[in-house]
Amino acid sequence: MKRGGHQRVSTRGWGTHRTIGAAVRAAQDGTVVYVQPGTYQEALVVDRDVTVVAEKGPGTVRVVAPHGSAVSLSSCRAVLREITLEGAAPEEPAVLVRGGAPLLERCEVTGGRVEIALDASTVLRACSLTGARRMALRVTGTADVLLEECAVQSVDGHGVVIDDAARIVARRTRIEDITGCGALFDGASGGTLDDCDINRCGRAAVLLSATARPLLTECRLRDVKGQGILVEGAVEPVAPTGERDGQETEAGHEERRIRMERCEIFRTGEEGVRISGGASLKLRDCTVRDAGGEGILASGGCRLELDDVRVTDVAGTGLALLGAAHVRFRAGTVARTGANGVYAAENSVLAMTGCELSDTPYTGIHLARGARATVTDTRVRGSKEHGVSVQDDADLLAERTTVERSGMTGIRVHEADAVLRECVIDEAMTGIRLETRHRPLLEKCEVRATSRTGIEIAAHTGALLRGGTVRDTGAAGVFLDEHSAAWIEDLEITGTAGSGLVLWSGAKPRVRAVTITESAKNGLYVHDTASGVLEDCDISRTAFPALYIGARAAPVLRRCTVHDSEEDLSVASDAAPVFEDCASHDVAVSSMPGRPARSGGAEPTAGSGSVSGTEPDGDRLPGLLAELDRLVGLERVKHEVASMAKLMQMVKRRQEAGLTPPPLSRHLVFAGNPGTGKTTVARLYGRILAAMGLLSRGHLVEADRGQLVGEYVGHTAPKTQALFRRALGGVLFVDEAYSLVPAGQGADFGQEAIATLVKLMEDHRDDVVVIAAGYPGDMDRFIDSNPGLASRFTRTLTFEDYSAQDLVEIVRHQASHHQYRLAAETESGLLGYFEATVRTERFGNGRTARQVFQQITELHAQRVAEIGDPDDGDLTLLLPQDLPPVALG
Repeated sequence: MKRGGHQRVSTRGWGTHRTIGAAVRAAQDGTVVYVQPGTYQEALVVDRDVTVVAEKGPGTVRVVAPHGSAVSLSSCRAVLREITLEGAAPEEPAVLVRGGAPLLERCEVTGGRVEIALDASTVLRACSLTGARRMALRVTGTADVLLEECAVQSVDGHGVVIDDAARIVARRTRIEDITGCGALFDGASGGTLDDCDINRCGRAAVLLSATARPLLTECRLRDVKGQGILVEGAVEPVAPTGERDGQETEAGHEERRIRMERCEIFRTGEEGVRISGGASLKLRDCTVRDAGGEGILASGGCRLELDDVRVTDVAGTGLALLGAAHVRFRAGTVARTGANGVYAAENSVLAMTGCELSDTPYTGIHLARGARATVTDTRVRGSKEHGVSVQDDADLLAERTTVERSGMTGIRVHEADAVLRECVIDEAMTGIRLETRHRPLLEKCEVRATSRTGIEIAAHTGALLRGGTVRDTGAAGVFLDEHSAAWIEDLEITGTAGSGLVLWSGAKPRVRAVTITESAKNGLYVHDTASGVLEDCDISRTAFPALYIGARAAPVLRRCTVHDSEEDLSVASDAAPVFEDCASHDVAVSSMPGRPARSGGAEPTAGSGSVSGTEPDGDRLPGLLAELDRLVGLERVKHEVASMAKLMQMVKRRQEAGLTPPPLSRHLVFAGNPGTGKTTVARLYGRILAAMGLLSRGHLVEADRGQLVGEYVGHTAPKTQALFRRALGGVLFVDEAYSLVPAGQGADFGQEAIATLVKLMEDHRDDVVVIAAGYPGDMDRFIDSNPGLASRFTRTLTFEDYSAQDLVEIVRHQASHHQYRLAAETESGLLGYFEATVRTERFGNGRTARQVFQQITELHAQRVAEIGDPDDGDLTLLLPQDLPPVALG
């Protein structure tokens, strides 16, 4: 027979051959074998370059193996077109290729796998592989396969397995409904998956050994129970080549890594990407979203490179590094995670450049347990906890990085080290907090719009602050805690609601060229026993004295200037500050060295601790009286305070008219049990008097026996005087005042405190209001302890215990403030709860109501935790079953 030509096959006797095998054996290279429709029970062997084609199109010809493979191909360039091939056993090959370069086109393989082995080079085009067990396609040895527009479906096992040194090129291919992995690369296998869709897998979409080297481009890995990409197995980690943070140069490395480009991974049951075992992986322009675990997890000494990768809406952390992993992350996004944005620990190394992290319920970037990170030109925003947290011997270098809207601290360094250069912290609770045995460096950083302190240097912590600004803080600008040792230079502190720079007990900083302006309290507050050296500083426009120097404090100030403030200096009697070449100007009251000291000896100040206050004209009287009226219960107290306010207004008008004022004492006794609002009313009372111009500031200073009574002879009077000076212009609130005269005791230092108070109240009758508070039955003992008290405390306001309805109202206010709602039946149950509660000596009135609210929210949280998918109503509505059991004493 001549070369080429054709052969015909038919089951009905038409044509030359009854079996395809007979036609192939009769054919020469180049022959076309036309097969009539039908089912051919045979194990076809093809070993020559023939074309076998179904004459009537796809699905019309079935080759069903009675045993073994439906077709075996070897050492040929055969073509099978539009043939259905059905193996004898699902776990065995339905198609076996051992050498050659065959082509299967528009074929359907079912009931077994396609196995390509040895050095075969095979093309499957527009083929369907279904119903196999263990795997649908295996490429092994040094074989290679090209899949174009194929479908691998309904496999009880893996979809595609590439092992040894085999290669695959798959284009526009679907792998779906797989109980195992969609594609598995083992050994030193490799190849390319291009524009492929791998979905509905029982395990990972793609599983790779650490030694495999595939490239995935424009693939979609989705709806799988495991990971999108899982890389595992142990290889020798790639050694760094000398770049910082172990970043390897491109030369020599590109061929040794797994790569993904322009791929999407979404709706995975576990991590989107998980890599370990010393493997190397690069993702470029990829998306990972809706992962059931971490978005990307790298561990075990692996190396991961992420360029323009987006990780969003994952249940766990966006990017997690463990076990000495090395990760480089450039121009990426992490958003809406279920935990941290980025978490690095266990000596892992992270280099992050030009990334954006947002909306994380935990911390934006969390470094721990020896991790090292370089973060450059990155933005972290919307973290419910810290923006960046560095702890447990981790190390951070952050440059030109912005942290916005952190629920807690913008950047927190705890027992770790950090260098922050040109970073911006905006809208955090606390801007930066350093608490470490290391010595972090902050250089040209900006902290602004914090609800609390701008920068906190914790106790026994050293730090270097060079340049930068701290502005618009809700408390102190910079706070140096006990025995801290910061070096600060060229820093600007402005617009603080507390003091600009606070040096707490034992702090000993070096401060140079710091500008402090527009502080709502002191510019510089030096607490008791603090010291340090301050040079070339400029302090202006402060509401309280620009400088406050506390007891036994001994700072050295050189070439410092105070200007445009009401008062330049307030200093405790036993302080020992040193002023060298300092000056003040445009100051109404000056006692800086070289200027006449203010007469009277007592300087009103405010600092941190128990002092709170407002500026003298900060509130208008109608608003304050309305605020008083909104307090729950206390009807008699509110009426009496309002009446006193009217009386004092009349007294002031008589004075302004030149008439003799009637006798009036503003000092008060507040008699009531704990939690009845005594401190709250005292604070409002001071603000009301300030609004009427009867007090210069109206701030509140709280005191108790421990703050007034000394421990040895001669100690009590100075303590009492110092505390009294802090209250000048406002209200001194002495809680549990009867403790100054303990029952059944004779001589006691408390008597000295009372005598000192009586004298100071006389000397400064127009500058301060004293309120003595305590249990009703004990306050008479306090008043009777000194003849001068009865004439000065002529009015007692009795704070009655809250009724059950009042307590319900307090809980309602708490719920509204914290965005909860009380069901009507819950309020009824709460009323019954308070009516049934036994009021022992431990009952705390309003404090008890707040504690009950906390218990309710805890019980509510336990209940809602059992709801699979709670809605907004579940999260906010408090039901009767959330009420605690009744307290019986």
